[in-house]
Amino acid sequence: MNVFFDNCTAPLLATTLDGYISHLGHRAFHIKDISKLPKGRDSDDEEWIAYLVDDQVTWIFVTGDGRVLKNPATRAALRSSGLHGFVLAPAYQKTPLNQLASTLVWKWPELEKITNLLAAPTIHEIPVGRGSKLRSLPL
Repeated sequence: MNVFFDNCTAPLLATTLDGYISHLGHRAFHIKDISKLPKGRDSDDEEWIAYLVDDQVTWIFVTGDGRVLKNPATRAALRSSGLHGFVLAPAYQKTPLNQLASTLVWKWPELEKITNLLAAPTIHEIPVGRGSKLRSLPL
């Protein structure tokens, strides 16, 4: 399984998670690292969603933009995509990057479990606190 981080996340988050999950047979990529996107890093949400759906690998995505669920076109694309998505809680914007990266590594087993248990498409919010559980968001 591959993990896609969009432009609303720092590349450091993808790199850190990739370092942890690569030994488990998974990979994490930031949008800037995917050269096959139509407009590269400037690809809009619908374009990267289409890329993830068309690729031969199983993908999940992480975004820092909760508005992804408010845009009708993006929401429709997500509903038909068959992807599992994770939105960083708004408090992430005020959290230091080292703490964000450690939270993603800490939460990885939970993200993987949700992805394997639930039928896609799903969207969950990743909370800041390590003791807090993922919260299902309406798609």
